[in-house]
Amino acid sequence: MNKQVRMALVLVLVFAASLILAGCNTGAAAIGVLDVNRVMAESPKVKQFQDQLNAKGKELSDQLEKDKPNLKQEEFQKRQEAAYSEFLKVKQDLEGQIDSSIKQAIEQVSKEKKLGVVLYKNSVAQGGTDVTDDVIKKMQ
Repeated sequence: MNKQVRMALVLVLVFAASLILAGCNTGAAAIGVLDVNRVMAESPKVKQFQDQLNAKGKELSDQLEKDKPNLKQEEFQKRQEAAYSEFLKVKQDLEGQIDSSIKQAIEQVSKEKKLGVVLYKNSVAQGGTDVTDDVIKKMQ
């Protein structure tokens, strides 16, 4: 009986060790690197969002300037604060859309290039595959 218990214990240990070793990834996962600053500067989609934001800011500013002569100082300040608040809301919405678009493009490029990880370039000292151009293309 003692021999059988030992044999069963050895088999369990061998089985557990094989599971642990099978779970280890002996090949290095491919790592992608993304330059977010370049994406923000070069992506047509980001430029489109920036143009929308600038247009909204100009629209709000023009409306304030048009109404300014007919308003008292207090009313003008209230409208100015409301316009600024609306501008910030639009800005946050567009930033969320940009973030979502970048994440979606990263996910697509990551799958296509079979990357295990995509890191931001400013946090990588050396190595990795630069996927910035691919992400910019996906965002068009």
